[in-house]
Amino acid sequence: MITGKEDRPRIVTELPGLEGRKIVADDEKYLATTTKASPAVVKEAKGVVFEDVDGNIFLDFTSGIGVVNTGHSHPSVVNAVKEQAGKVVHFAGTDFYYDIQVKLAKRLTEITPGTFEKKVYYGNSGAEAVEAAIKLARWSTKRKFILAFMGAFHGRTMGALGLTASKIVHKQNFFPWMPGVAHAPYPNPYRNVFGIDGYENPEELVNRVIGYIEEMFKRYVPPDEVAAIFVESLQGEGGYIVPPSTFLGELRKLADEYGIILVDDEIQSGFGRTGKMFAIEHFGVEPDVITISKAMASGIPIGATIFNAKYDFGIKGAHSTTFGGNLVACAASLATIDIIEKEKLAENSAKQGMVMRKRLDEMKEKYEIVGDARGLGLMQATEIVKSKTGKEVAPKIRNDIIDKALKKGMLLLSCGESSIRYIPPLCVTTEQVETGMDILEESIKEVNGE
Repeated sequence: MITGKEDRPRIVTELPGLEGRKIVADDEKYLATTTKASPAVVKEAKGVVFEDVDGNIFLDFTSGIGVVNTGHSHPSVVNAVKEQAGKVVHFAGTDFYYDIQVKLAKRLTEITPGTFEKKVYYGNSGAEAVEAAIKLARWSTKRKFILAFMGAFHGRTMGALGLTASKIVHKQNFFPWMPGVAHAPYPNPYRNVFGIDGYENPEELVNRVIGYIEEMFKRYVPPDEVAAIFVESLQGEGGYIVPPSTFLGELRKLADEYGIILVDDEIQSGFGRTGKMFAIEHFGVEPDVITISKAMASGIPIGATIFNAKYDFGIKGAHSTTFGGNLVACAASLATIDIIEKEKLAENSAKQGMVMRKRLDEMKEKYEIVGDARGLGLMQATEIVKSKTGKEVAPKIRNDIIDKALKKGMLLLSCGESSIRYIPPLCVTTEQVETGMDILEESIKEVNGE
């Protein structure tokens, strides 16, 4: 029986083991091909730890792709789910009225940045939150164009897919995408289309990006017809890119100049992940709309679009959902917010993020294949390259490191072209962080031939 506090993994079989291989085989037979990243076959998970079906114990540095910020199976979330399920599970909250939906909406308007009056639309996922934001922006402005960024990931449903520009595999064979979307470069300090060192010249990098957008507005995207700008305050799937500190402020000014709605996608970076409740708080900017999901309910599917109330649809039926704001999910979300606040998980994210970042920076200096280390709080990444000099991406080397770490008992995920992301639950201890970094460094050494 695992407790979630274990600070050492325990591997007792090959991976996957006998039972794991059976499940993997059946999965491949019966389930659609998606994004399987590892042969980990989970039996039980608590806190930062999970046990597989063959009795191996791992440290989870993925949080279910940034979902279980409170830790796996937090008792308060489990109790909230049980209590609400014992009352009522579902009764179509878009057509009828429930106090728990109102309670959660009120809490969301309180914890999200923005001093204006807000409203909430519930969905079931991050992609649905983005779809709602798209429709909201077009409906309220009567404009049709939308601006997004290269490297962005906003989801795989057909509207959100039009905004996504992270990997070509996401869009291959699905054309036509939603029309009216234009992409600008995201200000990646490490690797950008302008060929400058963004760490040494952050203001110049921001000027280049804003100048690029202004040129778009002059040439082929009429700014008075742009409904919204969608941006990730810290770009996720695109490689965990932290923009220069002035970027979001300059984007806010640009949006205000042309009357464009600024949409902040916090689906992966929200709920304490970066050391603050929402990543945009690091930059002191108030967006008009925020999209959230993932960590919102500690593993129960729910998403939300929180927006300036003046942009509300105002007409019944313009947009709706059957399951959005499911009552059990709302209960789990209220419990999640309480846990993050009471257990000071955002603060622990900032603290443990510094411990992790120190080790990642050391590895960057020591190993030729580690090209960059970046992130905020417990949303960190390293870029794996063939050599620092050329910054040439090395996805195979990256994947080998992830595979070796798994065999040593640490579950990791990739992001970007050749990066590894580190996103353990926010309840992670210093001992667990140090163990994870030890495993990572051992894996890097082995792949590097040391």
